[in-house]
Amino acid sequence: MGLEEALPSGILLTTVENVIGYARKSSVWPATFGLACCAIELMATGGARHDLARFGMERASNTPRQADLMIVAGRVSQKMAPVLRQIYDQMSEPKWVISMGVCASSGGMFNNYSIVQGVDHIVPVDIYLPGCPPRPEMLLDSIVKLHDKIQNMKLGADRDKQITELEQARLRRLPLVPSLQSAAPGSGADGAAAAGDAAPEGTVTRQ
Repeated sequence: MGLEEALPSGILLTTVENVIGYARKSSVWPATFGLACCAIELMATGGARHDLARFGMERASNTPRQADLMIVAGRVSQKMAPVLRQIYDQMSEPKWVISMGVCASSGGMFNNYSIVQGVDHIVPVDIYLPGCPPRPEMLLDSIVKLHDKIQNMKLGADRDKQITELEQARLRRLPLVPSLQSAAPGSGADGAAAAGDAAPEGTVTRQ
């Protein structure tokens, strides 16, 4: 018989991290930051059909100091990049970023000098949302995934340990280029095992 069964009705056991994570994920306040056509889909998500309010996110803040989520909706120009960074720096901690659309995530079709080739060059990104433009249902799915990430976030020293473990796991991943693996000497089972032991070079992103 578990401890929960021995307790009277109405008693729920949990941890402080779960309570704080539940409170954080249920009260995310997005900043109004639409840049291009993806902002139309972002506005549609707040309408009656998709009802962003059921996630506790109906309060779009007009000031960054009252927001903790930045949804970068659209392409980011070089002229807008310092403004975006300034708004991000003024947001309250802890804060998160969703890169909405392929233009915000990688520059999209605008592979030129005037467009930032990925907003992660300016701010750390938590969720990448593909599409051109992504539908409101896709944005809702990314918000649910962000809520799950916030819910399972550790606190204090456990948070630092979690970040270190995630970074090491990312560094241990094999390259996603099959042609290079097959061309390398010993690319069979033994070669794959040896490659798995060595950590490839890579860029550590925000976890």
